[in-house]
Amino acid sequence: MKINKYNSLVFAMLFGFGLSSQAQSKQWTLEECVRYALDNNITIKLSELDVKNAAIDKKGAFGNYLPTVNGDASHSWNIGLNVNPVTNIATTQTTQYSSVAVNAGIDIYKGLQNQNTYRRAKLSIIASKYQLLKMQEDISLNVANAFLEILFNKENLKVKKEQLSIDQKRLARSQEMVNAGTIPRGDLYDLKATEATDQQAIIVAENSLLISKLSLAQLLQLKEFADFDVVDDTNAKDENNILAQTPVDIYNKAKEIRTELKLAQTNLEVAEKNVAIARGAYQPTLRGFYQFSTRASYSDRIIGVDANDQPVLAGPLPIFDQFSDNKGHNFGFQLSVPIFNGFSVKNNVERNKVSLEKSKIDLEQKSLDLQRNVYTAFTDAKGALNAYESSTVTLEARQQAYNYAKEKYDVGLMNSFDFTQAQTLLTNAQSDVIRTKYDYMFKIKILEFYFGIPIVPIITK
Repeated sequence: MKINKYNSLVFAMLFGFGLSSQAQSKQWTLEECVRYALDNNITIKLSELDVKNAAIDKKGAFGNYLPTVNGDASHSWNIGLNVNPVTNIATTQTTQYSSVAVNAGIDIYKGLQNQNTYRRAKLSIIASKYQLLKMQEDISLNVANAFLEILFNKENLKVKKEQLSIDQKRLARSQEMVNAGTIPRGDLYDLKATEATDQQAIIVAENSLLISKLSLAQLLQLKEFADFDVVDDTNAKDENNILAQTPVDIYNKAKEIRTELKLAQTNLEVAEKNVAIARGAYQPTLRGFYQFSTRASYSDRIIGVDANDQPVLAGPLPIFDQFSDNKGHNFGFQLSVPIFNGFSVKNNVERNKVSLEKSKIDLEQKSLDLQRNVYTAFTDAKGALNAYESSTVTLEARQQAYNYAKEKYDVGLMNSFDFTQAQTLLTNAQSDVIRTKYDYMFKIKILEFYFGIPIVPIITK
């Protein structure tokens, strides 16, 4: 497991802010951390909005089946020589008139584009949900890694403090031996240097622990993290016996359940619908239409001519009477046949075909990546288990060697340099056990992930 190291300035700033409170109000379990992240992580919230957008697109695609209805109304003034819209006689006057119309239309046939658009919209919803699920799975793994990082740093800090306590006791004992003349004073200086080194190691370990807590708190989107801590769950067992499975079995199971394959397959189906929609533009379209309109004039009307053949004018008819008298209906069908369009339809079809081929390759690549990842994860988990078991055996041997060295040092049969070397080897062995244990725990989580065993069950919305 990789441990991040930060300089002492960052530690000083964060330590005073993050560890000012000694009382820990709550210790989070791994399941609680994952649940909280799934409910509050910003990236997941963005993916949830993508699902909502896909649902809106589906409503829009369904709307293509429905007729369109629009109303128009206008009122205008014409000054000068113009044709009275009611009498159709050209006169020099100022006229004003109003018109009202309602237009309706519906697609009867459109090269199956509406049907394919609706089917694509349904597939897009599925794809967006798979994308959300994949994001949730990725966040769960990231939380698990950050959680185990904290446990690693806590155990590492515990080891450092225990080592300091041992060295302080040994320093006090050595002081007594120097006073008694049993060991030279130079050995005492070596032990003081070792104690100082232990103090520095504790500061680095505390810094690493604080940063790991901060990283997980940010991943959870916690605003208050001064008292944030996790439960000390140090179980390093393969509870689900995942290593008893073969890589082939895990891969076959992964092919059925892994979200990235389902997402790639759905994107392929979306690309196929895009090609079908583009090809639909080659076909004729048939549309039905209907229009109702009426109008009224506010100008004087001609009711006859006088003896000098001059028009005799009268006031306009009542507006609502004009609207009733001037009603008109217009309906029919409109057929549009594509003949030549500058290769736009052809180019659009070819473009979508290229996207389709890319989706096919992406699905194939995702399958290959999954196979490689499963076999790699299995090998890594096996290797991590072997490393953990080996480090445990090494620690036992180093502990015995240290105990033997301590007995010799206490009776003056070993100098401080050799004893410090034995102690350093023991400390390194303890660190290796901690490191390999949490590395093994995380590798098991990854392998379970591919086998369909989630860290916590994810509830899709």
